[in-house]
Amino acid sequence: MQLTAGKLWGLRRMADDAGRFKMTAVDQRPPIKNPIAAHYGGDEAPYDDVARFKALLIETLQGQSSAMLLDPHYAVPRGIEYLSPTKGLIVTLEDSLFQETPDGRLSSDIDDWSVGKIKRMGGDAVKVLAWYRPDASASVNGHQQDFVKRIGEACARFDIPFLFELLVYPLSSDAHQTKDYVEMQGKKADDVLASVAEFAKPDYGVDVFKLESPVNAGDVPGVGNDGWEAVQSVYDDMGRLAGRPWVMLSAGAGKPQFRNILSHAYRAGASGYLAGRAIWLDAFSEFPDWDLIRDGLTGESVDYMKDLNALTDSEAAPWHAHPAFGEGGARFAPNDAGFRHAYGDIAR
Repeated sequence: MQLTAGKLWGLRRMADDAGRFKMTAVDQRPPIKNPIAAHYGGDEAPYDDVARFKALLIETLQGQSSAMLLDPHYAVPRGIEYLSPTKGLIVTLEDSLFQETPDGRLSSDIDDWSVGKIKRMGGDAVKVLAWYRPDASASVNGHQQDFVKRIGEACARFDIPFLFELLVYPLSSDAHQTKDYVEMQGKKADDVLASVAEFAKPDYGVDVFKLESPVNAGDVPGVGNDGWEAVQSVYDDMGRLAGRPWVMLSAGAGKPQFRNILSHAYRAGASGYLAGRAIWLDAFSEFPDWDLIRDGLTGESVDYMKDLNALTDSEAAPWHAHPAFGEGGARFAPNDAGFRHAYGDIAR
């Protein structure tokens, strides 16, 4: 893999100085909106409450983050003023409302939002989540594949990194049904691995994977604990299939469970994490007491991030040293005066 100038710069902006990703997700919509709406006994959460919480996350957690993932609905308009320009800025593109069909889920963009707008506003990377089941119908999977390809092509055209998140989900025939943004209970590791293998193909243009645990979070022992070797082999397979830098998502896992997940991921070659609820959910449970929320974020949440970051520093692989970039790792090319001639303009 050879990174273009914009993608290389964006990836550097997302990581710390050593090339490890310590990224905090503030782009969640239903996991924040739904509990707030339930508190008020209504169907919709007040905009100001959702936006205030996201701004507070940026303010309190950016100190431990190499980059933050924001959404254009709430986090960007109300929280961007709190984000230090020394931090990487990742902006989400997918709509949180997916279409559920008898044959599987269909993803789409946020309306009136695009890769080009994310680039123009100064974003360092585009993040997209796509639901995927290898055993969904051919038409559904074709739609999902085309959706991702289109975004990968736009990221290449605007020369901005494509951070791609994959989540398996229950089909109508599965026992465990949920439409929440949480780990699917009873998921099969083969479904996770086959999904990674599909989107690792060069057609999709993925630069960094954001991946879920291939094993149910509650069943991940952590390296060194009973049964860890069998679980590690599955993570090793996932890292091999990814074929490029990758990070772990938390998918609603608890703090101890997510730390166990990272211990396996780092052994398999992951370069960090992009997590949200594992970090801030406990503090959010104090809503609407804003003082208690702030205390939880500046206390327990920050302490937890310090622990994750220490683990990341000691065990995660620097992204630029990934074998996909060959001997010597990711580097600027051509590193001579010919660069300006080789570097193309955006195609209109």
